Amino acid sequence: MSQTPKRSGAKLLPLTIIVIVAAIFWYQTPPEGLQVAAWHTAIVFVGTIVAIVANVMPVGAVGLLGITVFALTHAGGEATGKEAIVDALSDINNYLIWLIVVAFLIARGFIKTGLGRRIALLLTRVLGKRTLGLAYGLALADLILAPAMPSNTARCGGVIYPVADSLARSFDSKPGDGTAKKIGTFLICCIGNVNDITAAMFLTAYTGNLLAAKLAADAGISLGWGYWFMAAVVPCLVALLLIPLVVYFLTKPEIKRTPDAPRLAKQQLAEMGRMSRNEWIMLGVFLLLLVLWIFGGQFGIHSTEAAFIGLCVLLITGVLDWDDVKSEKGAWDTLIWFAALLMMANMLKQLGFTAWFGGQVGGMVQSYFGGMSWVVVLAVLVCVYFYTHYFFASGTAQVAALYSVFLSVGIQLGVPAVVMAMMLASASSLYCSLTQYTHARGPILFGSGYISTGTWWSVGLVVSIINQLIFLSVGLLWWKLIGLY
Repeated sequence: MSQTPKRSGAKLLPLTIIVIVAAIFWYQTPPEGLQVAAWHTAIVFVGTIVAIVANVMPVGAVGLLGITVFALTHAGGEATGKEAIVDALSDINNYLIWLIVVAFLIARGFIKTGLGRRIALLLTRVLGKRTLGLAYGLALADLILAPAMPSNTARCGGVIYPVADSLARSFDSKPGDGTAKKIGTFLICCIGNVNDITAAMFLTAYTGNLLAAKLAADAGISLGWGYWFMAAVVPCLVALLLIPLVVYFLTKPEIKRTPDAPRLAKQQLAEMGRMSRNEWIMLGVFLLLLVLWIFGGQFGIHSTEAAFIGLCVLLITGVLDWDDVKSEKGAWDTLIWFAALLMMANMLKQLGFTAWFGGQVGGMVQSYFGGMSWVVVLAVLVCVYFYTHYFFASGTAQVAALYSVFLSVGIQLGVPAVVMAMMLASASSLYCSLTQYTHARGPILFGSGYISTGTWWSVGLVVSIINQLIFLSVGLLWWKLIGLY
């Protein structure tokens, strides 16, 4: 029997609806105070975001479509086709985008060499005698890998999840047969929520962080690697200590002790054998990158240069080959859609849309919370920004759409600029586990079958509240102590 060929191309119905609605708005008179170019750019930008959320095509293809439409329509007010395409492609050469691309390629080395899996198994062998210890072991493995893996989907879904799934099944906790709650539901639920915290701790642990840093830089706020880490380390460590306990309480795993887990991890480590040459090189490159990302500025080495150095070492030594570079789809996919969103976000700022929209939102917030402490304003804005994520299927898409707006509103209403920038950036990582569709990692974990929709949503909501309370209390106190405001 012949198989039906897999359908490719766009989802025509949602794409058609997006085009029709965009065309209707395109020919409307712009709101007062907004020039036509800013209005048209906003329409293309919002249309691109909606197309990503609606999944009309793969995200890279949507980014390419957005670039093409922007250029063809001269949305930015360009006089010629050449000027339009130059503007449309203006952020392909952005250094932050290339940092992300190269970091994706470096992260491939952790998976190819098996070093990431080895680290997770080593920590399981040490901490895995209790169910809660297993969760902390997997969390620590995620934390160790985070600085050099900007795809938290790859980190959680490609490295941590297979180990967690294997552990759950070894205790006869399987999806679909009524045994998931033995231990599987807890482990899989925990690694997702922990992944958000490790993503928030390091600038290079999540692509959305790098976009937030670029948008903050456009507003005159510098969030370098070391600066970001210093601000995030304390609230994130507090969250890492508390959240596994919270998830443990909420999911109530039936198995409390796992005395066989260290033995199973030891067995799998034995099957892997001694650390290979490539694993040692991968470990050395990882440590080199940490040093250069933290102290490279003192030697005149930019963070993106450091990433290229690490990648070249992996290529020269054969840990990665050129086929690995060519086949890393996530990196090249990110290059296209990230460049598209960043370009349009920058154009909105240049054309005055961000300031105009921020003024509108700021006016409404001012009418309700004017005269109150900036801490109250901060809490309200971050809360609104955070739970708006229920309407997004991509964390980075929301950063592109709303980060600059909420940042400008907060600053206008008296919130210290660095505090507003870091709080929004942290929220942009922490909101990724609200539902199973709000991050690319979600379908992997939810698709495993261990977690029901009700459990995912309820745990995600409770954890989100606790994370925000940690950052608004411990975070603000820590930032005061280190002089951020």
